Amino acid sequence: KKKKKKKTPHREFEMRKSETKIDIIDSIEDTKGNNGEKGQLTVTNLRLIWCCSKNLKINLSIGYNCIISITIHTANSRIRGPTQALYVLTKFNSSRFEFIFTNLVKGSPRHFTTVQAVHRAYETSKLYRDLKLRGAIIRDKELLLLPQEDIVTKTSGVWNLSSDQGNLGTFYISNVRVVWYANLAENFNVSIPYLQIKSVRIRDSKFGPAFVIETTHQSGAYVLGFRVDPPERLQEIYKEVASLHKVYSTNPIFGVEYKTEEPAVPLSEITEPQHQDDVEIVDEEATDAFAAYYADGGMKNADRRPVFEPSLGLSVEKLRDGVTMESLWNCISFQ
Repeated sequence: KKKKKKKTPHREFEMRKSETKIDIIDSIEDTKGNNGEKGQLTVTNLRLIWCCSKNLKINLSIGYNCIISITIHTANSRIRGPTQALYVLTKFNSSRFEFIFTNLVKGSPRHFTTVQAVHRAYETSKLYRDLKLRGAIIRDKELLLLPQEDIVTKTSGVWNLSSDQGNLGTFYISNVRVVWYANLAENFNVSIPYLQIKSVRIRDSKFGPAFVIETTHQSGAYVLGFRVDPPERLQEIYKEVASLHKVYSTNPIFGVEYKTEEPAVPLSEITEPQHQDDVEIVDEEATDAFAAYYADGGMKNADRRPVFEPSLGLSVEKLRDGVTMESLWNCISFQ
């Protein structure tokens, strides 16, 4: 029975709100999945996008939040032969995928430096995007501000209703998050970015009317309650957070700051818009688009010969090139 390949919706590769293109690198090969095919690698503040130059339907989108590690090893390119390449190990749900990108321009380290630096900027700016409990965010009774953060209001005498007695503390509202910390213990705190807020409302509790924040499923689906006196101030805080959350949803601040030494020239200035013919490709057999990217090839066809591993005192299957015993233990820790 003949199977038809589905066209990838182009809207999935459009920039979302506040997503920006940091660098556009031509002549990049997807060595693992499309060896021998030249493409273009777009580095944004949220993900990597690779598109095949000959067929736009062949493409990849890799969010930085899925990346476990980025390393440089030798790969075999059909175009360049054995050469240094960028290895990106990722995890999505319960599966691990490996992507290998080779720069076909000899001697160019551009995709190494840019991708690693932008990913590092993403990893070090998680407070903009992730809910944080008991973090090092307060010093000397003051909130440590993020680079693009501005405090809107600071309210003392706010009760966190997470325990039976409640805890008295201070409540901050900024342009990127809300923060509460206990007056008697600065490390007892919570930082909630607007990105992770599902809803805000006022409802009754055993302590009386409370301001309630419900977070998204991705951040743990927490329901956090706060009591504020007098009731008029409670209403003010609710309206303030609801308004700022709405503004943030329209123009989010992700906190990933990186500038290339030589800013990429906009594509609109140097190229004509690419057009893809609406051609239907028919295959005799169904294919799995992810199969080529499973880390270590997914199911192996044959075992590698055993070698003695001094750190274990045992014989183990010979590791593939670029993999160490230490890196395998590190991978296990992410599960």
